[in-house]
Formats: sequence, C-alpha cells, structure tokens
Amino acid sequence: MPVGGEPIVRRIISWLHDHKVDDLVMNLHHLPETLTAVVGDGSDLGVRMRYSWEAPEVLGSAGGPRQALSTLGSKRFLMINGDTLTDIDPSAVAAAHETAQALVTLAVVPNRHFERYGGVIVDEDGSVTGFSRRGAGSRGTWHFIGVQVVDASVFADLPAGVPLNTIGGIYDELIRTKPGTVRAYRCDAGFWDVGTGDDYLHTSLEFSNGSVSSGRHVVIDPTAHVERSVLWDDVQVGAGAQITDCILADGVRVAAGATHRRTILLQRGDDLVVTPIEG
Repeated sequence: MPVGGEPIVRRIISWLHDHKVDDLVMNLHHLPETLTAVVGDGSDLGVRMRYSWEAPEVLGSAGGPRQALSTLGSKRFLMINGDTLTDIDPSAVAAAHETAQALVTLAVVPNRHFERYGGVIVDEDGSVTGFSRRGAGSRGTWHFIGVQVVDASVFADLPAGVPLNTIGGIYDELIRTKPGTVRAYRCDAGFWDVGTGDDYLHTSLEFSNGSVSSGRHVVIDPTAHVERSVLWDDVQVGAGAQITDCILADGVRVAAGATHRRTILLQRGDDLVVTPIEG
C-alpha cells in the first residue's frame, strides 16, 4: 500500500535504517509476494532483510513471532507493526526496556482518540497493568503505537504453529503472573494509521508534497479537477472529471465528466467499483 507515493513497508524500513536498525525479519502471510517484490533482500534500503512465513494459517501477533525466533536468532528484538507509521526513536524504547529489565516494553502515547482505540493501562511506575476496549472506558489511558521491545523468552515456550495473540493473550497472562515485567515507554511521538479509508487518505496526503498523491503512470486530463486525493499506479482521469477526497487504486479509469467525492475507486475489469469513505 503506497503512502505518499512510497509503499508503507519501505517507509517503515527507511525509518528503522535512519535509527541504525538494519537487520530485519519480515513476517509474511496474506499476499506475501506484494511485499517481497518491493523489498527484496533490503540492500537498496541499506538493510539485511530475511523472511518468516506463516502458511497456511495466520498465527497472530504472538504465534508469528514464535515462528520467527529461529530466523531472528536474538535474545531481544524490536517488534514493529507493518500498518502504522511513527517518528519515535526506537533506540529510546530499547534503552528504557534494558533499564527496567522488562520482558516487554510498549511505546505508548496519550490515548486522545479512545472512542477509536483501545487503551493501555499504566501504573505510575510505568508498569502495564491491563488493557481496555475502545470507548469511554479507555478515557485517560495510553495508546500503543506499534513499536515494542521484547525478550525472546516471552515467546520461546509457546507451542509452535498455534495462533496466539499478545495483547488480549499472552501479555495479559504475563501481567497476571509476573507483575511489572510488561512496561510502557510513555512519550508523545507522532502516529499515523491506515486502518480505515479516512485514516489512509489523511496519512497519505500528510506524507505527500501537495494536495494530490500520485503513483506511477498517472494521467490526469488538463480539464479535470483532482483535489485532496490519492492516486495509485496506472490511473487515468478523463476530461472534466471532478475528484475530491478520494482514493483511486491501481488501474482505475475515471470517465470524462464523472464526479466522485469521498469514495474509494477500484477497477474490476470494465467495472468501476465505488465505495464511500466513512468518517
């Protein structure tokens, strides 16, 4: 998925490389070839990239790392979400993890959007004491931003090949049985999501140079008007078309004179599939 004209996975790798993290293992399951095609061995991004495969079953946020342990070959490592962006310095999270002698350290920011995001409940000393569901009950909590440092021992004794989760699963058990070993690194780092159409539109435009984010081989007729929109590769916009606050996926053909506002456009053969952007 492109963000500001660059696949989000490459943005994440570049951010890690900028912070001197250059030995990476990518967890793959759904449509793995779409990721390997744009990352390869990572050499053009200055990193060493290896892969851990989940097939045929998706193993979850704990089962996936359990499977990757032999490839990682490390007693401690960063785990980074592949569908969010942040500007946090991961070395600061690692330093806090080591100082606290934690098993897990989650990077968190104030949960300002608790109606959308579940919360991390944090004690005054930085210990995580639980997790809350999104809604009013998460007011005053912290929001996990997809960066964490973990000890391999957290996953080593889990059964191989079994779907398991971290939050809502093994982390909750750690909190219960080993209080204080799951910690929070509290900060106010930037965080960008792509989980909804609205999120994706705002994030992609924020990482663009203007009000339109365009991929490769995009052709917009000079009489068309395109504003605050994201255009993927091989998109064509016909004469007099009006496109505002839209996402146009690969290969979309917008007919001359068409008007689209706050929609996601997908090309399926000769048919244009139009889905409203909620929010």
